[in-house]
Formats: sequence, structure tokens, C-alpha cells
Amino acid sequence: MRPRCTLISAAVTGALLLGIATPALAAPTSATVTVTGGSLSITVPTAAGNLGTRANTVSGGVISGPLGSVQVNDARSAAAGSGWVASVISTAFTPPAGPTIGAAAVGYTAGTITKVGTATFTANDPPDLTGVVPAVTATGITGDNSATWNPTINVTVGGGKAAGVYSATITHSVL
Repeated sequence: MRPRCTLISAAVTGALLLGIATPALAAPTSATVTVTGGSLSITVPTAAGNLGTRANTVSGGVISGPLGSVQVNDARSAAAGSGWVASVISTAFTPPAGPTIGAAAVGYTAGTITKVGTATFTANDPPDLTGVVPAVTATGITGDNSATWNPTINVTVGGGKAAGVYSATITHSVL
């Protein structure tokens, strides 16, 4: 048995002298990535165009039309159960000359809300846009979410209004 031990010893010594390396174990390397919370944002149409036309009458009536897509994106990684409120306000509809149609005569109907993520979305459908009022509310959020809707603007035109194009500014915000 002695010659075998000498042979193994000679082979190991020879491998070391010839520079043949035996494999070394690499130390593990840890790595991380950081994901930060995003933002809460709202996107609205830049111009809605003409919401509709109506002939002037003694008794008046309502002109209704779509405003265009409104979208809220919530990438804040908000705490479970939190929420947001998309609000709206309108100026008076003003003609080139003559009396205006006040914001109290302007209503908002959110319509169908297309949802992404987990939350409960509620259309508030305010009938009067004289002050900042909730349009759509999200509650019970879990993680990121978004909501998109195409509201209908309802303008009650009183009887005897002057003929002409009436213009207003409708402003959305989200908190």
C-alpha cells in the first residue's frame, strides 16, 4: 500500500508545480434594486370642442355633450385602504356679449368608469360646478390603480339667452 500513497502524493505535487489550479469557491455577492413610489396624476382633454347646439326658446333647455377622456393614474404605492378624489369646477359659459350661463347651471355626469387595479370607484355626478366638487372618488385602494371616464357636461340654458357661442373653462384636479 505504500507505493500507492507515494503515487498520489507525487501527482498532487506535480499538479501544483505545473500550475494547474484546483477550482476555488466564489464568495456570494448580494445586490439590491430600489423601487420608489410614483405619483398621483390626472390627464384631461385640452379642448372639448362644441358640446352641442340648441335653438333659443322661451322656456330654455339643456345642452349636453361629452368632454373627452379623463384619466387618473395612481402609482404612489399608497397604503392599503387609502384613496383619492378627482374634483372638477367650471367657470360661467360666457358669450361674446350679453349675460353668461352661470356655473350653477353646469352639471357633470362621469358615465362608465374603466378601472385598472384594486379599488372602489364612485361617480359623484355633481349637478352644480360653481365650486370645486368631487367628480370621481376611489376608496379601498390596494397598490397601483387607474380610472378613465368620459364625462358628459350638461348646461341648462335659460329661456331668452342671446344667440352666440358661449365658452367656459372646466378644470379637474386630484388629491
